[in-house]
Amino acid sequence: MSIIKTIYNHLNFIKAIAILQNNTIAPTTLITLCSFIFVANVAVFVGSVRRDRKGIRVAKWIKIKLQERNHKVYFIDPMELDLPLLDRMYKEMDNPSQKLAELRNKIKDAEGYISVTPEYNRSTSSALKNTLDYFLEEYYFKPSAIVSYSPGMFGGINAAQQLRMIFAELGAPTIPSSFAIPYVHKIFDENGNLIDELYNKRVGKFLDEFEWYISALTNQRAHGTPY
Repeated sequence: MSIIKTIYNHLNFIKAIAILQNNTIAPTTLITLCSFIFVANVAVFVGSVRRDRKGIRVAKWIKIKLQERNHKVYFIDPMELDLPLLDRMYKEMDNPSQKLAELRNKIKDAEGYISVTPEYNRSTSSALKNTLDYFLEEYYFKPSAIVSYSPGMFGGINAAQQLRMIFAELGAPTIPSSFAIPYVHKIFDENGNLIDELYNKRVGKFLDEFEWYISALTNQRAHGTPY
């Protein structure tokens, strides 16, 4: 799996065949596998810290969907992190906590980011924004994707638009599509089980697009970045 990931992510197809001529994996096998397998490190950010939050159900579902595609998921929950309000960015700290250092490593190692955001007063949550803002260069030239939700009919689309600007400033541009979930309390039951199977089809297309951008930007970073 690691051989396939390295070649698929960092080499073009012709180079992959040339390298594998002296490898135990046949080029024809690689063609087939690369058509179905794409492995990446993905950070999933939970947006809400409210005690009765519905978003945790959405975030855990997204985590499962990514794992079903063989991705490694870093599940980042502000409620568990309990970070203080931002005073200094990580890079400005003389002695950052172990908790913050571990978070930084996850964000740095991730090849793509998915935020799962509620909508509060036409914007994202302060807890999510506070978590994101501790870092900067760690995000550079990696794609992000937005999942939004609400108890009403619009599915948090205003929060999604705000997050597009935030991720653009962080250097992790969002993919064109977003994934809105209206009436979230009707989509997942109290145990987090999906009620409406239509969402399995929708999320498949959404993650296909996200994977495309991860692959494209991973390949470009292998050739160098502007800064």
